[in-house]
Amino acid sequence: MPVEIKDLNKFLEIASRAVECRVVRKDDGGKIKARTRRYLYTYVVSKENFDEILEKIKEVCKNLIEIGAEK
Repeated sequence: MPVEIKDLNKFLEIASRAVECRVVRKDDGGKIKARTRRYLYTYVVSKENFDEILEKIKEVCKNLIEIGAEK
C-alpha cells in the first residue's frame, strides 16, 4: 500500500532519494508519486498549487515522469 504524505517538506526530502517520481495530472489537481526502494509515497496537490510544487519537485527528483492531461 502506498504511504500518503501530508507535509510538503517531508515529501521533498523523500523525493530527493527516490528512484523515480511520477506526476499524475487531473482536472482538479494531481498527485505526485515517489518510488523509493522500499515504499511508494504519494502527495496530493490542489489545482491552485500544482505548478508551483511541480517546480520544486523537478529540482530534487532525478527521474521525473509526467502522466495525464496536458496543460
